[in-house]
Amino acid sequence: MSDKKLLTPEQRQRLLATPAGWLACGFGSGLAPVAQGTFGSLAAVLPWLLLRTLPLQLYVFAITVAFFVGVWACGVAGRALGVDDHRSIVWDEFVGLWIALIPALMAPWWAVVIGFALFRLFDVWKPWPIRWMDRKLKGGMGVMVDDVVAGIFAAIVLGAVLALLR
Repeated sequence: MSDKKLLTPEQRQRLLATPAGWLACGFGSGLAPVAQGTFGSLAAVLPWLLLRTLPLQLYVFAITVAFFVGVWACGVAGRALGVDDHRSIVWDEFVGLWIALIPALMAPWWAVVIGFALFRLFDVWKPWPIRWMDRKLKGGMGVMVDDVVAGIFAAIVLGAVLALLR
């Protein structure tokens, strides 16, 4: 079993040797030396700018596909690293943020900033049931599900904030 914080050169090589590893590490954003989840979430904003142009049904479909592909990719990457949810695995942040930003699809730019901050808050704080899921679920599903729920929590709060400001 290896350290969940430090990525050895051998682990980095194994991670980047497959398409699943590239996806799981958020196209390299998870390889930042610190704050990998934050860097992954920031990188997720770029594809979100394209995703947000889709009709809502296609947007949700794209998130659903990204989730299931992420379960596979994060599972492969976790096995390659010897750690289920290594910090360099950030595809879950991509999907979680895209969920958190659903209320921001038709909102001013500052809603993206608030949604980002709310997602990072819930992802780091891990209130129930997020913390429970993070501890109990393993493999690719375990990596993905807690961030999906953090994204849902953030979307609910962002939606409420936007509703109050209308």
